[in-house]
Amino acid sequence: MEQITLSDFEKVELRVGTIIEVSDFPKAKKPAYQLKVDFGPFGIKQSSAQITKHYTKEELPGKQILGVINFPVKQIANFMSEFLVTGLADENGDIVLAAIDKPVPNGSKLI
Repeated sequence: MEQITLSDFEKVELRVGTIIEVSDFPKAKKPAYQLKVDFGPFGIKQSSAQITKHYTKEELPGKQILGVINFPVKQIANFMSEFLVTGLADENGDIVLAAIDKPVPNGSKLI
């Protein structure tokens, strides 16, 4: 495992956002949703997330998540992903969101 410094970690903009919209993403290679997330002072950003095994579209709006908002924009099929949704793989490799257990302001930075 490569070690990093605190300075390296501080460069990563891991911010809290609230999911405001969820859509199917039929053009994705693997089952995924398209998410719109409100990051407060950083604006509303979109991303795709392969989280269809553990979450329905209906349960996601209002959920706070962690996202990396300072990666370059990435094109996925016909969709531009503006941030990285964070999560962890379960025993089957399906993604469980890294989420917040108590409400915090959108845009808060993980420290």
